Amino acid sequence: MAMGVRIDRLASLYIARPLLRRREQSARIPILMYHSVADEEETGVHAYYRTVTTPLVFARQMSYLHDNGYSAFGLGELGSGIERQGDSTKCVVITFDDGYRDFYVHAFPILEKHGFSATVFLPTNFVGNKPLRFRNKYCLTWNQVRELKKWGVSFGSHTVTHPQLHDVDARSMHDEIVVSKQRIEQELGNIVESFAYPFAFPENDMNFKCRLRESLQLAGYKNGVCTSIGRVDSNADHFFMKRLPVNSCDDPCLFEAKLDGAYDWVSYPQHLLKMAKQWAR
Repeated sequence: MAMGVRIDRLASLYIARPLLRRREQSARIPILMYHSVADEEETGVHAYYRTVTTPLVFARQMSYLHDNGYSAFGLGELGSGIERQGDSTKCVVITFDDGYRDFYVHAFPILEKHGFSATVFLPTNFVGNKPLRFRNKYCLTWNQVRELKKWGVSFGSHTVTHPQLHDVDARSMHDEIVVSKQRIEQELGNIVESFAYPFAFPENDMNFKCRLRESLQLAGYKNGVCTSIGRVDSNADHFFMKRLPVNSCDDPCLFEAKLDGAYDWVSYPQHLLKMAKQWAR
């Protein structure tokens, strides 16, 4: 698969990882961010921005986690996971954004084989009683969601229409956060505690983060994840926890490096790029 030069991979494997081995590591847990698990080619998209993982690659990644002693935790269990993280206990959180049907078809059977749990974040406008399409891909139906719930899959909100919340008015943001939560709770009959922020997270806008955190708390959420890169520790903001994006271009060495923390450095240029874009507005 032609990927071009991956500076993030080279820097992670040959600079960050050797430096990482020289210093003591704190207990940090990787939250993996998947989107689609399907046999599709993302032509014209740089490897860093791809969101599709083939079933074969996903199976290899889950096998790696299983064979290397990882336990899959839910987002609400991160506190105990951080306490247990060590040489004998390795913890990981597995998440999927967008609620695509291929989770039901391809990803879940692989997760079930290895005894792993996962959290799927649903944009509720695209989940219906019959298959609906989001970004030219079919999403889960409510019957499939209910079936997956019986098998231990957790579900959280990914808003109603998947907007960039930073760019909508206060009323729209409230509706995206609250109505999506209410719809999932109505369909599944349980409390929804987790939220995933769509698109690039505007981490530099502190006023917006305060408003969003307050909105999430008032709506009854207990935790949340975003698209900022990194792993989480006991000091992480539980409403905006960082994650590690994964796709088909993550070869075994890079996947292992991400789990070990050698990819966390990407958060710094990511942060600087967001600041530059904010200043340019």
